[in-house]
Amino acid sequence: MDRIIEKSDRGWWLVSHEQKLWLPGGELPHGEAEDFDLAGQTARNIGEWQGESVWLIQQNRPHEMGSVRQLLDLDGGLFQLAGRAVQLTEFYRSHKYCGYCGHTMHPSKTEWAMLCSHCRERYYPQIAPCMIVAIRRDDSLLLAQHTRHRNGVHTVLAGFVEVGETLEQAVAREVMEESGIKVKNLRYVTSQPWPFPQSLMTAFMAEYDSGEIVIDPKELLSAKWYRYDDLPLLPPPGTVARRLIEDTVAMCRADYE
Repeated sequence: MDRIIEKSDRGWWLVSHEQKLWLPGGELPHGEAEDFDLAGQTARNIGEWQGESVWLIQQNRPHEMGSVRQLLDLDGGLFQLAGRAVQLTEFYRSHKYCGYCGHTMHPSKTEWAMLCSHCRERYYPQIAPCMIVAIRRDDSLLLAQHTRHRNGVHTVLAGFVEVGETLEQAVAREVMEESGIKVKNLRYVTSQPWPFPQSLMTAFMAEYDSGEIVIDPKELLSAKWYRYDDLPLLPPPGTVARRLIEDTVAMCRADYE
């Protein structure tokens, strides 16, 4: 529920606007409201971290707005709350008017939802399910460079789940479309909320089954097998992609060392 912040209020301050966060000095603001000139602002408590409140303030500050990606080295729980803040801000911004009747809407006081007082329609934040998979062939991993990440980073394959599709079917389809190979022995590993912009990454491991690598140039710059002890530049720690790679490397070491 929204309330006006007082000078003595304390916690983590997530000041968000258009999928950005206010990061003074490159860090997430933490402390009393008056230290950051936030008293008098309207805020909503969106969680708790280490015994202190996490506040969302929907506001654009003229300087030092940055991406949630800058916070990847934070503890996972706090990073998830930062991602929640960005996604909720965008949800509230994009749902000011009802899609059915066009009337203005207001936030629910009891859940993450927007309500229409005219036709009584209720909207929730949309979450896009994605799959991400590490593929192993003997002592090697399949790693690719994606067209949307021209930074030299090599990572595992990923993609969105389509309507009417299971997660397992999404893995098989995305891997075939992007790399031209088939996989087998699919195993679920973990999941990670991923606020870029509103995804839920569902992570798997799989084994190579058959086929030769033929990349989709619209999705990938390159893809090849890399031996576990001779890997290229990898995604940063804290990402589910890095965990999948490290877990696969550990399995290879157990089998080949």
